[in-house]
Amino acid sequence: MTAHRVTIASVVEGEGELTALPVVLRRVMSDMMIWDADIQRPYLTNRSKLVKHGGLEASVESLARRVPQSAPGGILIVIDADDDCPATLGPALLQRAQAVRPDRRIAVVLANREFEAWFLAAAPSLAGRAGLPEGLPVPEDSERPRDCKGWLSHRRTDGGSYRPRIDQPALADAFDLSMARHNASSFDKFCRDVAYLVTGKRVE
Repeated sequence: MTAHRVTIASVVEGEGELTALPVVLRRVMSDMMIWDADIQRPYLTNRSKLVKHGGLEASVESLARRVPQSAPGGILIVIDADDDCPATLGPALLQRAQAVRPDRRIAVVLANREFEAWFLAAAPSLAGRAGLPEGLPVPEDSERPRDCKGWLSHRRTDGGSYRPRIDQPALADAFDLSMARHNASSFDKFCRDVAYLVTGKRVE
């Protein structure tokens, strides 16, 4: 029934995530045997604006109107941790968001250090996509390197550079979700938070 359709409204900070995040969400939902979720086009905002007091609150208030209270799902905020500690900034942002709309399920995920780190965590599965060769190893502690985009550019064999708007959705469609969960704790949290939005039950 339409009234019970899972609805996810999200906030992202990068143009590549506008198309990449829905791809990842659909794949994670598919693993949960959910085929008809209403995964809305993410709302794009500037990270510094979002983190600033008032910015997050305005985004959450706006997105809450797009998520039916009676349906499963909620608001998902996905930004890069950059140099911030995800274990500190993430809970702080979640607390602020929940204070605005305690009547909605909300999840905050900080990709450590950036969204593309999740691709590095499953590097062997990227062969043939975005100019990447076979046999790429998973970097040691894939969430630690700075400039994941540069890592991807340097390993292309076609002479091109990594282009988030074009390459990010393609890699989002290809990377091994299980491998990424195993090697990137922030992606594992992402998957657990999506499950929370759907079921209302948190798994730590």
